Amino acid sequence: MRALFEIFSIFLKLGLTSFGGPVAHLGYFRTEFVGRRKWLDDGQYADLVALCQFLPGPASSQVGFAIGVQRGGIVGGIAAFLGFTLPSIVLLLGFAAIIPVLQGDMGQGLIRGLKLIAVAIVAHAVLGMAQSLANTARKAIIAVGALILCLLLTGFVGQIFAIILGAIIGYLILEAPAPTKESNKVETRFASRHAIAIASFFILLVALPVLAASTNQTSFALADIFYRAGALVFGGGHVVLPLLQAEMVPDLLDQNLFLAGYGATQALPGPIFSFASYLGAMASDTPLLGVLIGATAIFVPGFLLTYGALPIWQGLRTNQIARKALLGTNAAVVGLLAAALINPIAIQALTQPIDWAIAVIGFVILWQLKWPAWILVLAGGAAGALFALIGLY
Repeated sequence: MRALFEIFSIFLKLGLTSFGGPVAHLGYFRTEFVGRRKWLDDGQYADLVALCQFLPGPASSQVGFAIGVQRGGIVGGIAAFLGFTLPSIVLLLGFAAIIPVLQGDMGQGLIRGLKLIAVAIVAHAVLGMAQSLANTARKAIIAVGALILCLLLTGFVGQIFAIILGAIIGYLILEAPAPTKESNKVETRFASRHAIAIASFFILLVALPVLAASTNQTSFALADIFYRAGALVFGGGHVVLPLLQAEMVPDLLDQNLFLAGYGATQALPGPIFSFASYLGAMASDTPLLGVLIGATAIFVPGFLLTYGALPIWQGLRTNQIARKALLGTNAAVVGLLAAALINPIAIQALTQPIDWAIAVIGFVILWQLKWPAWILVLAGGAAGALFALIGLY
């Protein structure tokens, strides 16, 4: 019990202080668990990061979950998840609670400011990801192809086709560098519990859409949407935005409320996937139930695959076919996110010159001045409220 409390308390501290998104989270984790506490060495930590980058789902949360599993078994993994995620979930629930009272001019200006900063943040993410994931001519071709496909075939189907084609083309035309050889292995024994985790991933992926269609209940529909988003998104973080948007807007949630919540998420520490808790609260007749569904369903598929794959990762990560397919998938993700930036995010958010000015200024501040996203979000929300007050909106 003491070990579980230790895991929870350490990750709770990280959940309260880890600003900056998934890449920053991985830096915080290394400092805490490799440098300070010596729970892992660099080779073991690199193995965990590589595994979680390879699998779909929220990479930084999966690394935290895997560290918890290594330290305290499956219950330790759950303790790590709860500690790291609860702060952002509670704060987003509070934001969802006050959204209905933001109906005056200042409230609407605040929402608009958050929405415009979300445009800047997504644009910043697209450019940053392009520099690392589509940084060769062949990868750029895959990214541009995915962009065109997603603009022509809008919605979830186009996005899934783009990911699948990216993997196929990546295998055919890309070259993967030889994997590094570390002497430390994450885990070596494959047991029945790992097989059960992998089987559960696929069972839920098939069963939830059936339940949603047969019951016609919002709770099952939300569970299906969030689970599929967590199961099919590669890259984590901002990449989940277009998948959730295609499924929820406008049938379950207004576009302005969607982007306002996404903008607010950037001001908070912890995983970006916590955004699903806000969406669940806003789309459900029972907000607390919606929060519970959103906060669990989107994380569960990644955790099931992480737990199931831990013992077999050493062999898989040296497979050149899998490595080349992953490079293609990552490049396609850049195009997928760029398409979502164009339509519907920019098209719907940038409706007048002042909108463009705020979004461009926000992007420049992120890209050139390197301001933390949470400061920019607060500034954008305040600017939106002020502009509404003085009549610029």
